[in-house]
Amino acid sequence: MFGTNKKPQAAPPTMNGKAETIIGANTRFQGSLTSDGNIRIDGSVEGDVEVLGNLIVGETGRVIATVKAQNVHVSGAVKGEITALEQLEISPTGKVWGDITAAALHIEPGGLFRGQSSMTTTIDEPLLLEAPRSGDDRSPSMG
Repeated sequence: MFGTNKKPQAAPPTMNGKAETIIGANTRFQGSLTSDGNIRIDGSVEGDVEVLGNLIVGETGRVIATVKAQNVHVSGAVKGEITALEQLEISPTGKVWGDITAAALHIEPGGLFRGQSSMTTTIDEPLLLEAPRSGDDRSPSMG
């Protein structure tokens, strides 16, 4: 009678972009935060944040951490190293201090970024951008 019509609870990790875990505006968290899904931070987090899904830092969110996620959207403030496997987006109210690594970076007018950035790619570098090779490939005038 009960439990015969239950459907499997296995949902995809991204759940259509909806946050599965929310750190509320009046919440402070210190330590390592890991999730297979999506996280939204409206409070304060210090430590390490690793998310297999997406990370959203809301306008009231304050993060001092090493961050790794599929996609990162910052409307609040983040201080620390950020690795976004796909895209990092900084909104007009967003502020990021620290080095970032992302496949794509989008900073809206008003957004702040202080640090260094590097882009990850799976595409090989074009031949025109390769450094000169040492050894037999050098031209006679370079020796």
